[in-house]
Amino acid sequence: MDYSQAQIENILTEAKTAAREAAEKFFQEKLGGRDQFSCGFAWTDIFGIKGNTRLGKAFKAAGIRKSYTGSYQIWNPAGLGVQNIDTLEAGAEAAAKVFEKYGFKAYAGSRLD
Repeated sequence: MDYSQAQIENILTEAKTAAREAAEKFFQEKLGGRDQFSCGFAWTDIFGIKGNTRLGKAFKAAGIRKSYTGSYQIWNPAGLGVQNIDTLEAGAEAAAKVFEKYGFKAYAGSRLD
């Protein structure tokens, strides 16, 4: 995989857009627009990128930070200010699918608060 800085930023924008759409859809359709039930956090992990490479530097420049697990991580890619973990997970999963589409190894993660 050899992506430019601009391409990484475009992928990130696409992932965040997909995450927002998926989370909003879940929030409206499953929760009726009410922030209720289990609270928590969700993120997307992207694995297999070394920080000292051109790709790793492009990720850092795009604002994607390295986690303690060695992955690059995006917290709450949907950008929704809700606490419902299922809503946030829907967004994180959608973002992971976008990165997978471009050949990255990506997973959604979450934890209850």
